[in-house]
Amino acid sequence: MARYANMCTRLPKDALEERLRWVMPIINKEIKLKDAAMVFGGGKRTLERWVASYKKNGETGLIPRSTRPKSHPRETPIRIKEQIIALRAKTRLCARKINYKIKKENILIADRTIGKILKAEGLLRRYHPKKIRYKYIKLPLLSGELVEIDIKYVPENIEEKQYYQYTAIDCASRWRYLEAYDGMGNSETLDFLKKVMRVAHFRIRAIKTDNGACFTNRYTGYKKSADATNPRLHDLDLFCQEHGIIHYLIDPGKPAQNGKVERSHRTDQELFYDRNVFKNVADLKKKLRIWNNYYNNLEHCSLGGKTPNEMLALINN
Repeated sequence: MARYANMCTRLPKDALEERLRWVMPIINKEIKLKDAAMVFGGGKRTLERWVASYKKNGETGLIPRSTRPKSHPRETPIRIKEQIIALRAKTRLCARKINYKIKKENILIADRTIGKILKAEGLLRRYHPKKIRYKYIKLPLLSGELVEIDIKYVPENIEEKQYYQYTAIDCASRWRYLEAYDGMGNSETLDFLKKVMRVAHFRIRAIKTDNGACFTNRYTGYKKSADATNPRLHDLDLFCQEHGIIHYLIDPGKPAQNGKVERSHRTDQELFYDRNVFKNVADLKKKLRIWNNYYNNLEHCSLGGKTPNEMLALINN
């Protein structure tokens, strides 16, 4: 009683103390509940509920509880959540690509819902850099009409030797071909292009590369030519002329102009090199072939959920 009297001489410090001020006079029969309800802004039903909770559980019954619902009638089933989490842990795919895969199993769910599930499990990056989005005019391309070629360093030395991954990607279908070499000279470049022409299911009409010395001598050999007006062409340019292939060069220092092959190299690093250790060069080449086959059968956001092989078949038909 003394505690209640002390509470009434100052403002309540929390919701529990406020509720006790209304409930205790009723419990101690100092005032009737119906009379208290006449001056209580919350209504008679609320007072009745508070009094019942106090009689049952004491002061603990008056502690406010969260009104957040414990479940939702349209909540995603737990088996689908577990499937999404397992797929993310295994493949590290984004929400949209995960949706492409589970949609093939007749599981219909929104990309945003998958993102919320991954976020709740702590499987997303905490910080996302803000990107400047440009509007590009995309012209429809045929397979082989433009193929981007670039080189990626294999991160770790194998048998104390540096290796290089040559990559060719078709801009229309995103179909890729990879090959590993122990050098990045003119001979390796020509050998790689010959292999691409042999295995590709389309005729290569044009290629696009950066300005490395293995692709062009525009910035390294032209000035050294005896005749500046008729400089000696690079071996790759001579090969392309012989086979009717146009060779485009990106602007110096503008790797974004080779964006498709550059983006595929990031995927290689995150999903292939960060997850594999190579015993020798034979092991590297074997795993690289398996990875390339997996990539060509992986759903791509830029292709609307289709795989490069599916897109290649669609374009060719």
